[in-house]
Amino acid sequence: MSGQARGDRRRQILEALAHQLEVNPGERMTTAGLAAGLGISEAALYRHFASKAQMYEGLLEFAEESIFARVNLILGEEADALRRVEKILTLTLVFAERNPGITRLLTGDVLVGEQARLRERVQQFYDRIETQLRQVLREGELAGRQAARAAVPDLAELFVSVVAGKMQHYVRSDFGAPPTRHWERQWSVLAAGARGV
Repeated sequence: MSGQARGDRRRQILEALAHQLEVNPGERMTTAGLAAGLGISEAALYRHFASKAQMYEGLLEFAEESIFARVNLILGEEADALRRVEKILTLTLVFAERNPGITRLLTGDVLVGEQARLRERVQQFYDRIETQLRQVLREGELAGRQAARAAVPDLAELFVSVVAGKMQHYVRSDFGAPPTRHWERQWSVLAAGARGV
C-alpha cells in the first residue's frame, strides 16, 4: 500500500471513529464496531493504528492542529486582547459544535477505562488553550491596551472553564444544546467582568 493510500485509510478510520462517537452518545467505542462500520477486519485497523488509544490520539492531534492553526491567524489579525480571547474561545466552541464525536473525547466522556495518558493528553489540550489566553492577556496588559480586573491566570482559567463547561453540556444533552447557543450574551458578561465595568 502506498504512503498516500495508507494516509487516506488512516484518515477514513479517524473519520469513522469520530462519526461513531457522535452517533452513539453514551456508548463505549469498540474496535470491533468500528471495523464493522468500515467493512474491514479489526486486524486491518491495527495495521494503521497500534491501539484504540492511538486512534484517539489521532483525533486529538486533529483537534489541536485545527484549533491552533486558526489561533495563529487570530493573533496575526487582531490586536485587542479581549477580542483575541473572544475569538479563540468562539473558535473552540464552533469546533466543538461541528465535531461532536471529537467533543466527546475532549470532555473525557469516552475515556472511562482508557489509558491515563489519554486523559493527560486531553488536559494538555486545555492547558495549551489556557496558556495561550494568559499570554494574550499579559500582552494586552503590557501594551496598556487591557487592564484586567482580575489576575491574568484567574481570568484565563475562568475562560477555559466556561468553554469546557459548555462543551460538557453539549455532550450531556446528546448534542441537543449547541455550545455556541447564547455565547454572544455570555461573552458580554464575561468581558464586562474582566474589564471591571
